[in-house]
Amino acid sequence: MDILKDNPMSRFASGFFYPFQSLRFVYRNPKLLKYVLIPFLINLVVFSGAVFLGLDFFGDIVARYVPSGEAWYWAFLTFFAWLIASIVTALLVFFSFTVVGNLLASPFNDLLSERTEEIVTGVGTAEPFSWRTFGGDAWRAIIVEGKKMSFFVIGMLALLLLNLIPVLGQLLYSVAAILFTLFFLTVEYLGYVLSRKRLSFAQQRRYVFGQISLHLGFAVGVLCLLAIPLMQLLCIPLAVVGATRLYCEKGNLSTDR
Repeated sequence: MDILKDNPMSRFASGFFYPFQSLRFVYRNPKLLKYVLIPFLINLVVFSGAVFLGLDFFGDIVARYVPSGEAWYWAFLTFFAWLIASIVTALLVFFSFTVVGNLLASPFNDLLSERTEEIVTGVGTAEPFSWRTFGGDAWRAIIVEGKKMSFFVIGMLALLLLNLIPVLGQLLYSVAAILFTLFFLTVEYLGYVLSRKRLSFAQQRRYVFGQISLHLGFAVGVLCLLAIPLMQLLCIPLAVVGATRLYCEKGNLSTDR
């Protein structure tokens, strides 16, 4: 029975639900709400700005370069152009959340992760909160986050070269981009608690791959949250809470085989 309960598929399912369970966890621990509120407001500003700028920019392009007329084919062409504009805007929103939202919210995400760990483990921090300490920690968090975002952007740009491979290039790029994104999402949100444990990036990478099915499930769960309309606004703090709980509750599991 233990074998049936502890296999790659069950670990994948367990990791998948952690981001979704974060909403109930925050509800049961309302003192976390103040740490969720600021990242939520940051996400709201980033989301609204990305949608407005994207639709405004591409709307001007459609109006300027797509001919208009009363014939059905002109209506179809206009609809198709707006469809492409909406898809590009959706991608813009995703990357804005991934890069800008995480970068700006990183100091507050670090606090949220720390308070979540205190609740899960029952062990509080001995150091009282101070704005001076927070300012120093915030600056360090932004620098670390900037490095991670640079890694993500450079990695995604490098993967574009796969499109140059004849026939299979686009398929290889699509698969590689999804896998790279899932890996990044895992390192991104687990990184807050793992950095507090003084793990280097190489050690974090080994930790992630040590329980690959569990962490892959978590990353897919986060990606699903990002795909749900308006849930993007809460995705970052929910992912931070979920990743911290995942580490505290599953961190000592044996590695996948």
